[in-house]
Amino acid sequence: MGMCAWRVGPAWWRWGSARTARTGFTLIELLIVLVILGILATIAIPKFANTKEKSYLATMKSDLRNLVTAQEAYVTIWTTYSNDITQLVVESPGVSITLQDVSGTGWGGKAKHGGTAHTCAVFYGLSQPPVAPATIEGIIACN
Repeated sequence: MGMCAWRVGPAWWRWGSARTARTGFTLIELLIVLVILGILATIAIPKFANTKEKSYLATMKSDLRNLVTAQEAYVTIWTTYSNDITQLVVESPGVSITLQDVSGTGWGGKAKHGGTAHTCAVFYGLSQPPVAPATIEGIIACN
């Protein structure tokens, strides 16, 4: 009985099974995976850095909002603004707040975070000069 062309003999079967029984990855497969990971990292790292920057700004703005609330509560009780930051708010980690030009009729505050070069500021009061980057009374602004 003759063998058909489409039939595979036992010799091919042994060769195929030996080839599929290999273990591990080839060098080219590992290099392709590394290249793909490198491309993904170049896309993700700048977006992550931008997200951290936004979180620093949000933290500074939040601390300044808390300062505004505390100053208004203080002036309601004592009829003057406080120049002692420790009486007013607890700063978030990494944030430092400074009070500027505190008087009985107004005050200014500036926030700085150690993780960014940006600063945020706010001021209140009729006789209070603007504290850069804030230009409108009561509006927190960042540069």
